[in-house]
Amino acid sequence: MLQDLSGNGIQVKPIPASIEISPSQAIESADLPGLFPAGTRVYITDIGTASTQTLVAAAARVQQLGYRAVPHFASRRLTTRAALEERVKTMTQEAGVRDILVIGGGLEHPSGEFSSSMEVLETGFVDKYGITDVGVAGHPEGSPDFSEATAIEALRLKTAFRERTQARLRIVTQFGFDAARFIEWAEGLRDHGIDLPVHLGVAGPAKITTLIKYAAMCGVGNSIEFLKKHTHSLATLAAGSSPDEIVGPIERHVAKAPFSAIVQIHVFPFGGIRKSAEWLEQRGSWRREAVQTAVAR
Repeated sequence: MLQDLSGNGIQVKPIPASIEISPSQAIESADLPGLFPAGTRVYITDIGTASTQTLVAAAARVQQLGYRAVPHFASRRLTTRAALEERVKTMTQEAGVRDILVIGGGLEHPSGEFSSSMEVLETGFVDKYGITDVGVAGHPEGSPDFSEATAIEALRLKTAFRERTQARLRIVTQFGFDAARFIEWAEGLRDHGIDLPVHLGVAGPAKITTLIKYAAMCGVGNSIEFLKKHTHSLATLAAGSSPDEIVGPIERHVAKAPFSAIVQIHVFPFGGIRKSAEWLEQRGSWRREAVQTAVAR
C-alpha cells in the first residue's frame, strides 16, 4: 500500500515495523492470536523480574502464534556465564528462538558477571546455539548511563564483531519523538565506521501524559523536552490518535535516500498493543510483503 505521506501528492511506501511486549502479555494476552501478521518480529522485554522459565514460555507462545520471538538479553541483569548459556540454550531448543536483542539493561552496578552487551556477545553462545539474527541497542538521544563517545565506540566494536559471527547484526534504538534528530543520528553512523542497519524506536499511539511518563522512566530526557515544546503539534496524540507526525518524516527521508541506514521502525506500544497493531495495519506498515522483507534486515 502506498500512501501520500508527503503532503504534496507524492506516494511514499510505509516503513515496515516490529513491536515489543512484556513476558506477561506474551503468555496471558487473549488479544495476541492473529493480532499481528505472521512473521512479525515481536520483542519480549526483560526488566530483570522474570525467570528464565517465564521468558522461555513467553517466547514459545509468540513462536507458536506464528510470530518471530525476539527476547531481550539484558547484560547487566544476567548473573553468571553458566546461567546465560542455559537461557540461550533453552530459548533456542525449547522455544525455537533464532533472533535476540542484546542490551546493556541499565543498572549502575551489574548484578552478575557481565558489564556490557559486548561481553555477552563474546561468549560465543550466539553461534553455538544457532542464533541467526542479533539486535544491539542504539541511543540517538544519548543515555544517562554513558557518554556519546562511549556509545559510538561500543557500536564500532559490535560492527567489528559482525566479522566474527555467523549471525546478522542490526541496531534497534530507544524510542524518541524528534524525527530529524533520529534521522541525523542514524545516517551519521557511517561517519564513525558503523554500517549496521538501523531500526528506529517510536512510540505507538498513546496520550501525551503516558508518553512523558515512559520517557521519564526510560531516561530519555530530550524526548520529554521535545514533547513539551511541541505539544501543540502533537495534541492529537493526547486523544490516542496516530503518531505519524514522527514516522512520516522518517518515511519521507527513506523514500528519498535509497541507501539509507534506516530499514524499519520498532514500536513501543505504550498505549496498548491492540491500539498500536491497529495503527500499523491501517497505515500499511504491516503489509504481508513488508513483514517478509523486515525479518531479513
